[in-house]
Amino acid sequence: MATDELSSKLSRRLQIEEGAEDPVAVGGGEQQDGSEEKSSLANADPELGALLMRRGELNDGQGEHSQPSLKVFNPYTEFKEFSRKQIKDMEKMFKTYDAGKDNFIDLMELKLMMEKLGAPQTHIGLKNMIKEVDEDLDNKLSFREFLLIFRKAAAGELAEDSGLSVLARLSEIDVSTEGVKGAKTFFEAKVHAINESSRFEAEIRQEQEEKKKQAEEQKQRRAAFKELQSTFK
Repeated sequence: MATDELSSKLSRRLQIEEGAEDPVAVGGGEQQDGSEEKSSLANADPELGALLMRRGELNDGQGEHSQPSLKVFNPYTEFKEFSRKQIKDMEKMFKTYDAGKDNFIDLMELKLMMEKLGAPQTHIGLKNMIKEVDEDLDNKLSFREFLLIFRKAAAGELAEDSGLSVLARLSEIDVSTEGVKGAKTFFEAKVHAINESSRFEAEIRQEQEEKKKQAEEQKQRRAAFKELQSTFK
């Protein structure tokens, strides 16, 4: 068919431009000017045609290369109402039930989670739980959306008998906190922000001290084991 032949020619042209094939000189009878070639793209495969049209615009200097979004999610800066320990506890829980290890909790994984927590939900109930925090509408929970559950629970935005409220309550993660919302004046809010910063730094220092302590204990155990081995030689 003519459409298949044109699509094949366009595909070959794309390969030539990408360096996959070398161009072959053809007779004058098969040469076309730019306007005729562009108009014929409409009759080719839509996706291939759109790709070649876009490439042609870039080559002519009419289009701009689009850069992918480099925004990185940082739970510690976005969810400042929670301590590092709280967020780490939430992350540990999230990873525990992310059976597929794809950084998402889908409906079946959420079903297993609720069953493990002792509060099984119906299929509709599980879908409603995801829907309440599913900002990107992909029908599964990212870690950020998982944290939103606890934010809503801490702010009292969840119905007492809702599935998400039950999840937050049974997770054994204490999300009780008083944020900047409770500050009555600007100065109180500033003091609160300073205290939050100091608390954050203190938590990091505490984590570092715990790691040092664990490393020292491990070193001592190794030394004791080597000493025990030497007694049997």
